[in-house]
Amino acid sequence: MKDAHASDRHLLKTGERFLGHTLAVVAGLLLMIVGLGLGVTMVLLPIGLPVGLAGLLLCIWGLFWTAPSPRT
Repeated sequence: MKDAHASDRHLLKTGERFLGHTLAVVAGLLLMIVGLGLGVTMVLLPIGLPVGLAGLLLCIWGLFWTAPSPRT
């Protein structure tokens, strides 16, 4: 019984990690599109550039960052 509980907890943590990274990638893509749309006009370029870069960083984080494993 103890092993089944630990397995379920690991499955839940893995699912949470996958969902979090998927949401980060989608939000990053949306921010990049919004930043590109704002950057087309010269008036909103100072706002669109940081928004687009924040979206790029969020998307890269969602794709490549992994949490450090705890030392046991």
